[in-house]
Amino acid sequence: MRPLTLKPHYDVTIIGAGVGGLTTAALLSKAGMSVCVLDMADHPGGYLAGFRRKHFRFDTAIHWLNQCAPGGMACKIFDILGSDHPTAVPQKRIRRYKGDTFDYLLTNNPDEFKDQLIKEFPDDREGIIRFFKTAKRLGKSFDDFSDFFRTEETMNAFERMANKRHLLKFAMPFIPLLRYDGEEGIKKGLAKFFKNEKIHKIFCSDTSLLSCLVPIGWAYYGDFQSPPKGGAQVIPEWMDYMVHYYGNDTFYKCKVKQILVDGNTAKGVKFEHRGEEYEVHSKYVVPACDVETVYEKMLPASAIPAKFKAKLRNAEVYSSSFTLSIALDCPTEDLGFNEEAINLCNELVPRSEHQSGDPEKTELSILPPSLRDKSLAPAGQGTLVIYMPAYMHYKDNWLTEKDEHGNYVRNEAYHKLKNEVAEILIARVERLVAPGLRSHILFYDVATPITHHRYTGNKDGTMMGAKPGRANMQNKIAHYRTPVKNLILSGHWAELGGGVPIAVRAGANAALLIMQQENKKAFKLLANYMDGKIPAADVINAPCFKPYDNSWVQPLTPAQKLALREVKAV
Repeated sequence: MRPLTLKPHYDVTIIGAGVGGLTTAALLSKAGMSVCVLDMADHPGGYLAGFRRKHFRFDTAIHWLNQCAPGGMACKIFDILGSDHPTAVPQKRIRRYKGDTFDYLLTNNPDEFKDQLIKEFPDDREGIIRFFKTAKRLGKSFDDFSDFFRTEETMNAFERMANKRHLLKFAMPFIPLLRYDGEEGIKKGLAKFFKNEKIHKIFCSDTSLLSCLVPIGWAYYGDFQSPPKGGAQVIPEWMDYMVHYYGNDTFYKCKVKQILVDGNTAKGVKFEHRGEEYEVHSKYVVPACDVETVYEKMLPASAIPAKFKAKLRNAEVYSSSFTLSIALDCPTEDLGFNEEAINLCNELVPRSEHQSGDPEKTELSILPPSLRDKSLAPAGQGTLVIYMPAYMHYKDNWLTEKDEHGNYVRNEAYHKLKNEVAEILIARVERLVAPGLRSHILFYDVATPITHHRYTGNKDGTMMGAKPGRANMQNKIAHYRTPVKNLILSGHWAELGGGVPIAVRAGANAALLIMQQENKKAFKLLANYMDGKIPAADVINAPCFKPYDNSWVQPLTPAQKLALREVKAV
């Protein structure tokens, strides 16, 4: 086994090859800096890494994409990196709201949904119109926001004042709705629009009035996309290629143990690869990984104030998930599925139970990836993904044990439990959505919060990091600059919220902070572009950014390789 070949020194070491870390790496590479990316998984992507089973390809965590269409926040960054970037596919059929007594479809023309509700509930006509008008107003705010995603940590005083005005304009439609949160809050919020409880039931799994309205708002502005052909994992694969194109390095199966600090300045990292220890030295270190792990385990105890570490430990974070990836012996559409994600809920349980992690009660999202993209499964077969919010503490950490190092040990009881939960979810979907589903299953793969924690290191296996909300904002949980000089955060933990656009935004801002110190011309161009002041061509053609020949060739999926072999064999 050959040892890793590291350069004596890099400008930047990045911990984590998810979309956030790779965005930072690609932008800095384009700006002419030397970069080393380390990740503990065996291939790039983080939560977009995906996996292969036999001739099937599965995404690990993606439901849909936002801000990845032309003009969207993520697409704007991809555009300046290379015109060969994977292209997200606009969705027409978006979400199906399904319960025991209702079945409604949200499309990219939400007025169809509105008109159906008016027809069925004429007494609530005025409220229904106001509800959809409110949703459209929220969608407009999101649509306008794609030019305002630069962090204030890169701005001067005048720019910060202007940015606050933009943020206030963005937030104004949301502010009156913020108080309608939680069990009682959402009841009051929906009652502002609808008298008929049957309409309330459609949104019985939502946790706030905003979560009812925002998807409809996005739909009005066409901001739902499916992953590119080949699955969401092709996005980090493309970025990984680009980092290597510029002569930089990405190394996998590398677990960072320590951030090297001299005085109060980051100088590199110490990591382990296949049982061997290595050191990589650099001027900057950019963790695009779980920030609590960075502060508690990778840095000297005195590097981060104890009060702030306590705030991080108590931060409100997103749930993890239980994800059931299913290979079918038939095309997904043969079982009655279509393009949209199905939001399946048990309307008989209290609202709070829909996020409880109880497989009998929690809401489910059901996605048909191979219907959207035929390259993910062999001809005549299909893939289906059932997703459920889940938590590490379920059944005493999923009946695992812990070893002397505090690692979760997956035992027989764990494997039995996760299969029991999988069977419950299959039964729910079979009963209400796809009769006969079980008889078409070739095999399935299960990921629990334990799985997500093992592959990403994220606190409790959380899917996206810290939630937007008053407490996290007041405690300044989201941040880029750290108390350690030249240690800059990227990825989900640098921002509140989650998803591909947030990761891309964080990755771009982390790169911008380094350019601000190291390459003023590149910084000014990228900042102006992110502010919507100049077109992409001005960045692409600037001498301070290295050219790229758009030479990435997307690899064939396992199913495409199988089909090619079969053609050659004939």
